[in-house]
Amino acid sequence: MPILFNSLLRESGIELSHVRLLRHKDKRAEKGLSPYELWRDTPSQFELYQSTQAIENRPRFSGSYWASFVGTPSDATLFVGLYSAKYLGLLANDQPKPHISGEVDIAGSCDVYELIPDPRFSDLAGRLFIEWGEGKRSWIQRADKQDKVITEVLAKFEEPDFPGYLNFIESLSNIDSVPRSWKTAFRASRGIYLLTCPKTKEQYVGAAIGDDGFWGRWQDYITTGHGGNVALKSRDPSDYQVSILEVAGTATGIVEILQMEQRWKSKLQSREMRLNRN
Repeated sequence: MPILFNSLLRESGIELSHVRLLRHKDKRAEKGLSPYELWRDTPSQFELYQSTQAIENRPRFSGSYWASFVGTPSDATLFVGLYSAKYLGLLANDQPKPHISGEVDIAGSCDVYELIPDPRFSDLAGRLFIEWGEGKRSWIQRADKQDKVITEVLAKFEEPDFPGYLNFIESLSNIDSVPRSWKTAFRASRGIYLLTCPKTKEQYVGAAIGDDGFWGRWQDYITTGHGGNVALKSRDPSDYQVSILEVAGTATGIVEILQMEQRWKSKLQSREMRLNRN
């Protein structure tokens, strides 16, 4: 028999009609940080993010408790906290958006809430998963109308271990969602990487030689779609699969890394495939 989320609320003496279920997965954060990344890396910024809401959502936020969930990179629904919610009024001053660098919520454009974590549920944050159901666009729901099935409870919240440079394979669109420790490893290393076009199956061999290593180079592709490469500029942007072919030693100079790049171009015939032009 399934365990239901509302049974936890009832056991804590919380009236279901007072609870709103929120599933944060902001598509606008494709050019910034997702709610999951905010919660995982900077919880205080996540709480700032959810405490400021669009005015048109006001009727749906009328509950005195918010049960907050985030959509994970695998699209699972992870519980991140139960909060008592108090409406404070309109945003008084312009406020930088915590999830999108350079963007601002304008004073008077948003409602602001005071959110206080409920200690009765703190031990389940980051551990409990539910089945949200088909209506993921309905990201605010009433607990008394929706009794969610608990699908898993972890012993503790853990990000996946770093797979190793040569085992790493990911789409560029998912790069920003990898754990912070992985990003640190990619920034600290230089070498040769491979881009594969999922549409044409063509390959591009490149060298990461900058101060931010692999991570900095991959961000160039995310920002521009082509990273400054002539052949990629001539094509429609694609969600390339990225992997690492070889990691340079810490004492390896730029000339040596570029020689490594040429060897891999020859091995994989990436010039013949026309994505590499030199």
